[in-house]
Amino acid sequence: MPEQDTAPPQLLCGSSELQERGKAVTFDVIQWREPVRAFALRFDGQAVAYLNRCAHVPTEMDWQEGEFLDADKRFIMCSIHGAVYDPLSGQCVMGPCNRGRLTKIEVTERDGEVYWHPTRDTKPAFQD
Repeated sequence: MPEQDTAPPQLLCGSSELQERGKAVTFDVIQWREPVRAFALRFDGQAVAYLNRCAHVPTEMDWQEGEFLDADKRFIMCSIHGAVYDPLSGQCVMGPCNRGRLTKIEVTERDGEVYWHPTRDTKPAFQD
C-alpha cells in the first residue's frame, strides 16, 4: 500500500464558533511549501473554507481579521479591489476576478467540531 501523502483531518474549531454569515475563523496552512492564511465560515448552514487569496491578485481579502462578507452578508468580497465571490462555491460573480474562483479547502463537521482536510498541495502549517 502506498504511503499516505496527506495528513489526517485537522481540528479547526467548534461548530458553534462558525455563526451563520458571521465572522470567519482564520487558520494557517502551507500551500506549495509557502505559508498561507485560510478561512472558514458558515453560509446557509454549511461550513465552507478557502485560502485567503483573491483570484484577481493573490492578496489577503478580509476587511478586518475574519471579516470577509459584504455589508449585506450575501457574498465574500475582497477588501482590496472589490472582487465578489459566491460563498458556497467560491466562484467569482462580479468584479476584477473575472471567471476565477477561490481555492476551496474541504471541511467536514462531526460531533460539534469542524475539521479541514489537508491535500497533497495544502498541508497543516505545523507538522512533526
